[in-house]
Amino acid sequence: MKRIIALFLAALMVFALAACGAKNDNADKNDDAGKTEASDFKVGAIYINSKNDTAGYTFAHHNGITTAMKELGLDVDKQLFIVDEVPEDKEQVLAAIDTLVGKGVNIIFGISFGYIDAMEEAAGEYEDVIFSHATGYKSNETNFNNYFGRAYQARYLAGIAAGLKSLEIGNNNVGYVAAYGTEYAETASGINGFALGVQAVNPDATVYVKNLGAWADEVNESAFAKELIESYNCGVISQHCDSAQPQIAAQNAGVYGCGYNSDMTKDAPEAHLTAAIWHWNVYYATAMQAAMDCGSADKFVSTMGSSAYYGGLKEEFVDVSPLSENCVEGTDKAIEAVRKLMVDGEWDVFSGVKLTVTADGVVTKTDAALVDNAGNEIVAAGGESVEDSVITGTMNYFVAGVKEA
Repeated sequence: MKRIIALFLAALMVFALAACGAKNDNADKNDDAGKTEASDFKVGAIYINSKNDTAGYTFAHHNGITTAMKELGLDVDKQLFIVDEVPEDKEQVLAAIDTLVGKGVNIIFGISFGYIDAMEEAAGEYEDVIFSHATGYKSNETNFNNYFGRAYQARYLAGIAAGLKSLEIGNNNVGYVAAYGTEYAETASGINGFALGVQAVNPDATVYVKNLGAWADEVNESAFAKELIESYNCGVISQHCDSAQPQIAAQNAGVYGCGYNSDMTKDAPEAHLTAAIWHWNVYYATAMQAAMDCGSADKFVSTMGSSAYYGGLKEEFVDVSPLSENCVEGTDKAIEAVRKLMVDGEWDVFSGVKLTVTADGVVTKTDAALVDNAGNEIVAAGGESVEDSVITGTMNYFVAGVKEA
């Protein structure tokens, strides 16, 4: 039945000039013939949480999509179609996809890792629709790609802010509420990047990780932060989870924190230092423009130039949010000094070169092996950073100085 619907809709979209690559009557007079006009372009999105969230993961993606659409002159109210609060259940994701295809969308963005299998299947079924999946690793050569970024770079910068604060308050214990631990490279690389940033300014610090076992769980996000504060005496709380609850818990306990996905200073103004954040609009604008330019859905991946997008600080895809007044004086100088090294390609986080960073922005490089918390050497002293495929796929360890709580 979905195949019949797909063929019917494809015919309608071609007729209405809405499909990627629909040909207009003035093709022989227009060098841009074959492109989808901005006024005909429709965007679909599947969210794991509510589109009305005011902080966190879904909020950051929604803000990125709407910002990108405005940058491209698209009407958010008329050209964006959303199915939100969709759990990572294949049948429910497929149902959301069917709904969006029924709206005649040209591209569908799925923002949660667990959507991966449903999007792969649907891309093969709805060949005239483009599928773009966040945080995943699957793709095809035509209408299905994935996108993520070097969040570990932003995590390292946030770690510098956390490490300086830990020194100021005289507390070497730093807590981290994580969706998952070493089960996923995404979470492990983020935790490791943050810990190495903390250690760059406070080598005596230990990062204690409490694992939620879910990407979003507001009740336990708060409870786990409270446990890290009360049972492990953590003076700074970081996180890889969807809501601002860990930051609110930090504020309630009179300690400090580093958020994720969006600036959480408004949620915990007395506690929040900074957050590792995404400028998702950088990718979304790129993908939407490629979708309008591609000529047909089956040329999307080739138009993008790759089936995977992986930007970082250099592309301004990731960053840290504006530093709050809770940060130690000089934190901005320290962060900017390290940022420059990464943007210029002179150094990266998971290399055999250790940074020592001071609050006045002085950075010292030392050849030192990257070691996991079991004592295994990951990168030899002076060695180059681990490969991207490891950071995104097989990083299943914590670095020295990280402990599971």
